[in-house]
Amino acid sequence: MKAHAEFFESAADARVESVPLANLSVELGHFYAEDLREDEDFFVDHFRRIGIWYAAARSAYHGVTPKGRPRISTCLLVDDYFDTVEPPAVLVPKLLTAAHKAGLEIDYVVRESGCADPVPAHSDPESTEAGLSPAALVEARLLDDPPPGTTGARPPARETGWLCNGQRSGGSNGTGQEAMKRATAGWSPPAENAAVNHSIFADIELWREGPDGRLWSCAMLATAWQLLRLGVLRDKGRRVASPQPIPADLPDNWRALPLILRVNERAAPFSAYRAMTICSPKFQPIENAVRTIMQQVAVDPAVLTQITERAEGEQLTLPSKVIDRLEYLFVDTGPVRGAGPG
Repeated sequence: MKAHAEFFESAADARVESVPLANLSVELGHFYAEDLREDEDFFVDHFRRIGIWYAAARSAYHGVTPKGRPRISTCLLVDDYFDTVEPPAVLVPKLLTAAHKAGLEIDYVVRESGCADPVPAHSDPESTEAGLSPAALVEARLLDDPPPGTTGARPPARETGWLCNGQRSGGSNGTGQEAMKRATAGWSPPAENAAVNHSIFADIELWREGPDGRLWSCAMLATAWQLLRLGVLRDKGRRVASPQPIPADLPDNWRALPLILRVNERAAPFSAYRAMTICSPKFQPIENAVRTIMQQVAVDPAVLTQITERAEGEQLTLPSKVIDRLEYLFVDTGPVRGAGPG
């Protein structure tokens, strides 16, 4: 599907590039290094287990899409950021073959390291001008949610690398690590800002600085990944990380690939009005963290207006909040070794 760049003017006269949009993006797998070392049979079993749920999702969207012809794309995420995995020349064919044997077709393969790497500042794939990484773009749009009655003295998440959804225990205005080091004297429990009856408090590490520079957390990279799927991430109005076709010869290095690799030339667009992730319940801690972060991301209003107007033009109704466009099916996908908190 050929995509042409289109621009729209916002109220502030900023040009906002549009992205092609499917009705639904379905994530068929988020694989960590421990799982990626498994043989083809492991992945065939995984895809067969989620196949019934994918079929149900397709059926549901046929019922709610005008003319009953929804544009649905599939994708999976490969974690090549936190550990070394098999090279693309070996791993990509293995994943595609396993999905085919299970009766599924993968449209896009995404490398997680791409969410941490700077992307070209322009849509032209030949451009060499570096922009920000998707994770850094998310960080730049974080809007802290201070607890009621506080002075705003707590350092912002962009400085500390920690984001929470309320007041830390002991009234600490420092990082989560500092809060945990407090003495028990004068201790008070944490409190969620929007608690319903009781608090469900979350304190999330976004990144840490190490000897090799910044190491983004899985939760932060996954937030960038989900916002890319929903088509709302921009760099100064320009789209981020356009999908690129699979090369004739896959390289041995994952970072030699584009962030988003289109492996099915007939695929519907990568980004979509809504996104669904089908995964093991073991991913729940990470996705809870993702949703907490997303609630504090200030998406460009011009982008939201653009997407809403396009949806209305297709007789589709979208939730006003971006976070409500993201759905989950937590199901048994077989053994998952790499998933879990952190």
